[in-house]
Amino acid sequence: MATITAAMVKELREKTGAGMMDCKQALTENDGNIDAAVDWLRKKGLSKAAKKAGRVAAEGLIGALVSGNKGVLVEVNSETDFVARNEQFQGLVKMIAQVALDAGTDVEAIKAAKVGGVTVETAISDAIATIGENMTLRRASALSVNNGVVASYIHNAVTDGLGKMGVIVALESTGKADELAALGRQIAMHVAAANPQALDAAGLDPQVVARETDVLADKYRQQGKPDNVIAKIVESGLKTYYKEVTLLEQAFIHDSGKSVAQAVKEAEGKVGAPIKVAGFVRYALGEGIEKEEADFAAEVAAAAGQG
Repeated sequence: MATITAAMVKELREKTGAGMMDCKQALTENDGNIDAAVDWLRKKGLSKAAKKAGRVAAEGLIGALVSGNKGVLVEVNSETDFVARNEQFQGLVKMIAQVALDAGTDVEAIKAAKVGGVTVETAISDAIATIGENMTLRRASALSVNNGVVASYIHNAVTDGLGKMGVIVALESTGKADELAALGRQIAMHVAAANPQALDAAGLDPQVVARETDVLADKYRQQGKPDNVIAKIVESGLKTYYKEVTLLEQAFIHDSGKSVAQAVKEAEGKVGAPIKVAGFVRYALGEGIEKEEADFAAEVAAAAGQG
């Protein structure tokens, strides 16, 4: 009887994505022969993860978790929207968010972190094998403050802290925590709706600002305006642009007569201390992922041709 080592189990797991105990049994049944164990798992229908790994995962859930003066957002993707309603998948996303609070936001560090004796990566592989869809931990972000609160908001929540879009907002202040938390949630809702690109003008990508400047200048240059006039028009145009894309300059969705900065300033009376918006993060599910458009007619025709 061959000795089954942890390294052998790990190798088989990586090849097949099957559960640890299934891999151990497969190796035991096949005297430690990796290839035979792979075939054994395939015959049992347990070798799922490897086959799923090539498929695009652009659905899933955003998870938000706040603890004390720190908050995190994670995005865990799946192939279909159905999985977002699966309790095992929801539990996995919540667990990953909890790990990110302590392990930080580096995806590889989160996957390597242990929970109850197994790594997060193993837990994801086990979920893939059980649920039968490719899943990936795509990204994670965190905000923290020394004094103040981190507030969160989940849009289209499927359950507490999980949904299709998530926002965290950090407010620095020594004022009343409950009033700060209420304001933070309002600002987080604003961020979800208005999608600011940066906190203020200084936070915008210089290349984006340069491109906006060029577009404005070229428009009026073609009209034959002199350079000194163009400079003033560009300056005015950029101010309008900043009001559209920077959080503090945007019209507050809860009171469009004020900017977010003005609303924060007014809230200082209730809070009892100065407030600084220290940062925000907004995750929308699947943004930037190239989704494959399924051609069902072609798939059916291909299947018919194989039949």
